[in-house]
Amino acid sequence: MSFGATDALVVVDVQNDFCDGGALAVPNGSEVVPLINRLMPLFQTVVLTQDWHPDDHRSFAAHHPGMEPFSTIDMPYGPQVLWPRHCVQGSPGAEFHPDLEAFRAQIIIRKGFRPGIDSYSAFRENDKQTPTGLNGYLQERGIQRVFLVGLALDFCVGFSALDARSAELDAIVVGDACRAIDLNRSHAIMMDRFAEAGVDVRRSHEIGR
Repeated sequence: MSFGATDALVVVDVQNDFCDGGALAVPNGSEVVPLINRLMPLFQTVVLTQDWHPDDHRSFAAHHPGMEPFSTIDMPYGPQVLWPRHCVQGSPGAEFHPDLEAFRAQIIIRKGFRPGIDSYSAFRENDKQTPTGLNGYLQERGIQRVFLVGLALDFCVGFSALDARSAELDAIVVGDACRAIDLNRSHAIMMDRFAEAGVDVRRSHEIGR
């Protein structure tokens, strides 16, 4: 498979807090970094996304007395998983993994910086209305197909892929360049949603040169 001017690689949330030893570590999350580094030079357009939470973000379990991390509450926009405090603006945990070749990206999309709304997708926040600006950027660049990698497959990567399809983009998740949290069967549920939405899942050797 070759890549052209209408293709983009979207690298989702490869940040210290989601990697090994982080506050919200995805199992084996750091393993995706070398593979993502190999993929980035193949694309003319590379986007990085970055979780960028204020310290008082309402998705943090610490701000809900009596609630434990990974429990669920109802927010005005729907069900919300409560997370350990992570990716706080300006903190070491919010920085990209030190081995990630972040210099290869043309743009960084920060998300989740509004205190009252969490943001899984790179395209829009969890209220399904507030855009991040990514779709407009891709349209300006003439992008028609996105390849998604990063953390975590069953949350931020997955919802980004679904929203790419909603934006009428072809979406391919590079499965071996992602890792999943798998919270309450979230991995299997996301794979079913991919099938329903027309999100393609491939391995890197199927798309790389």
